[in-house]
Amino acid sequence: MSLDLGAVYRDLHANPELSFQEHRTAGIVAATLDSLGLEVTTGIGGTGVTGVLVNGLGPTVLLRADMDGLPVHEETGLPYASTARSTDVDGNDVPVMHACGHDVHVTCLLGATERLVADRAGWSGTLVVVFQPAEEQGGGAEAMVADGLYDRVPKPDVVLGQHVAPLPAGFVGLRPGPAMAAADSLSVLVHGTGGHGSRPEATVDPVLLAASITVRLQGIVAREIAATDSAVVTVGQLHAGTKNNIIPSEAKLGLSVRTFDEAVREKVVAAIDRIAKGEAAASGAPREPEVVFEERFPLTVNDPVASERTAEALRRAFGEQRVFDPGVVSGSEDVGVLATAAGAPLVYWLLGGFDPARFDPVALAAGRLPDDLPSNHSPHFAPVIDPTLEVGAAALVAAAREWLGAGAE
Repeated sequence: MSLDLGAVYRDLHANPELSFQEHRTAGIVAATLDSLGLEVTTGIGGTGVTGVLVNGLGPTVLLRADMDGLPVHEETGLPYASTARSTDVDGNDVPVMHACGHDVHVTCLLGATERLVADRAGWSGTLVVVFQPAEEQGGGAEAMVADGLYDRVPKPDVVLGQHVAPLPAGFVGLRPGPAMAAADSLSVLVHGTGGHGSRPEATVDPVLLAASITVRLQGIVAREIAATDSAVVTVGQLHAGTKNNIIPSEAKLGLSVRTFDEAVREKVVAAIDRIAKGEAAASGAPREPEVVFEERFPLTVNDPVASERTAEALRRAFGEQRVFDPGVVSGSEDVGVLATAAGAPLVYWLLGGFDPARFDPVALAAGRLPDDLPSNHSPHFAPVIDPTLEVGAAALVAAAREWLGAGAE
């Protein structure tokens, strides 16, 4: 068979699925891998799919792609735009779109797998391909590992992957060391004693308590994190009350935290817990607040030595000028979970997906992107098919071939 990557991509784009609901996508992946002769396992961590090809002695290389879409209403106007809807984990009817490019990731990995299978005489070792669910929730990789991923496939010597980004198509961005932020999404439920708005002295006001916590949290970055470090603490939600003249009995804050160093992350998270409990005690709350972690993305750290080796292979494939260091990215990923669980180095790069004519080379070199370029998660996010898919498949092949043993050629 010969995959038409454009057709595969358009089909996946038009039919996105939410996290842990990727049944159709997983079925397409499994059928394709089976037709290519790989040993296929389905249902790992819910909807995860793996394929294994043992091709003689040599290293084991794992290539990973994520499969899930987002609850976003697509506004690209493309002829293959998604009109899909689904039910989210809270029971809400929501639109669904591949607004982060996971359809690109799946398509490119299928294309790379086909090419590596066809070129078996040129390499030796074991190829493991992993199609992961629920990256957007930050739990897909962890779910696959917890479900015995490495009891079902060989542990890799290296984990490789890529993420399409608002960069010029044909370019690849690879940064050694910390490359993508750790992200924590958490809620803080504070308890008070409700009552009439005219008699606050008879209550413990959780709204005032939540407001005090909100203000005090901003002091973490301002006064507890060194100027040479980086962190963001955002209170994105604050919910309390039902009526103007009723003091409620509880309030809930929704927080997002971004960090680039594990020690800084631990310090920030500990400070949030300390401040929430301290403010509750200062307010005379009837009990301690409940701090609950909802989503966790670990820091994405590219192994420096493995990254340089992989970058050299990518430079040979695409040219010196098309492989660059994009700097640290404030977005987050859970691909590192797969590497950590295997005790293997990680190399994860950015794949350009937009028309190069939209970029000013001088501005790009300075790290500035066009203001009108839609970012990941935008309803207008629409990578160009050509040459994004070809370069993405070729990048995975070049990286895998660098790590696999030499064949008979």
